[in-house]
Amino acid sequence: MKVTWLKIHMAYINQPFIATFFSIFLCVAAVDASLALHKTPNQNQTMAYIESSCHGTRYPDLCIRCLARFSNSTIDGPQHLAHLALSVSLFRALKTRVYLLKVAKELEEFKSDRVYLTVQDCVTQLNDSVDQLCQAIKELRRMNKGTIIDDNFLWHISNVETWVSTALTDASYCVQSFPGTRMSKRTATIKVKAQNVAEVTSNALNLFHRYASSYHVAAGASLKP
Repeated sequence: MKVTWLKIHMAYINQPFIATFFSIFLCVAAVDASLALHKTPNQNQTMAYIESSCHGTRYPDLCIRCLARFSNSTIDGPQHLAHLALSVSLFRALKTRVYLLKVAKELEEFKSDRVYLTVQDCVTQLNDSVDQLCQAIKELRRMNKGTIIDDNFLWHISNVETWVSTALTDASYCVQSFPGTRMSKRTATIKVKAQNVAEVTSNALNLFHRYASSYHVAAGASLKP
């Protein structure tokens, strides 16, 4: 009986990984034309903008390193920069989730083990982080330039802030699931990866807050008699 390449390939992929790569496809689709970068010869100017924007975030060095890859392109203002930062958070969360699924698969024979249960819990938290970041990115896309600053626009801002804050909480919860300093190499790796997701998400939230703050101020001024 002839076996197709697809059947052979699928035999080596378990359901969690299928679900992961499917969600990657959906989330990447969210980071689309609104993140389009146009080449510009003034790399120094773009890099200076990144550095000044990252100054004041909780992890400025990490912020600069993550966004420096975009320095050879035009970043079209604070909304675009926040969008890029959120995309970095999303891909870090996806990458970490893939690693956690791999570890969980390796530990399946020890389902009653505390580490296995903790890893499974972290998978759940990272799933939530991915979902929240996807929602935030899609919501940010709806906040186009020139939009009237009304209750509906501020509602979009609130949604993004809520979703990114929740994604940060989920990633932080995973980090806190592995207390202490005495742990296995694999456990330490999980903690470092989850911490990285939390840190880049914290920076993205800060950059979005800066973008949104001007609209909060403008909305407040419009309400004054």
